[in-house]
This record gives sequence, C-alpha cells and structure tokens, in this order.
Amino acid sequence: MNIIDLHTNDKSVSSSSLFKDGLGTAVTLRILQGKQLKEHITKTPALLICFDGMAVFENEKGVKSTLVSGDYIHIEPMIKHWVDGVTDCQLLLFK
Repeated sequence: MNIIDLHTNDKSVSSSSLFKDGLGTAVTLRILQGKQLKEHITKTPALLICFDGMAVFENEKGVKSTLVSGDYIHIEPMIKHWVDGVTDCQLLLFK
C-alpha cells in the first residue's frame, strides 16, 4: 500500500482518511501545483507534515512557512489558515 495511491482523481485538492479512533485522526492530502486548500479553521490543534513536493502554509496571524519533504508545522486551533501547492504535494494531517 502507498499513500500516493489513495489520490487517483484529478481534483485540485483531495483528501483521504488514513486512521480514526477516539483519540484522533490522520488524513492524507494532495494539493496540485498552483492550487489551494482554501481558508478554514480547525477546532483542535493539528500537525501538518509534508512528505512529497512543496507547499506553503499561511495563517491569519501572518505565519508563512514553506514545507518540503520532511517539514512540518503545528496548526493552532481557531486561527484561519490555508495551504498552497507550489508543486504537486502530498501532506499528512494529524488531529
């Protein structure tokens, strides 16, 4: 099994649940080059890890971080944020 194989459609942003239990969730995201995971808010702390490609994470507090393979960022709850695909990218989101 390979995480990349979970995204077989041509959507500009796609997600797939990897794991869910009473303690948390793990989701894989794919964002195509030049596309955006639109502005949103999470109610719980989250961890975003880039494992392929390049993405830029930004939030309403002015945080801007470029993520490449192996990079991660902690996402604060109740803060608007969004992610842009600089190249086609694969990310893991843990909540």
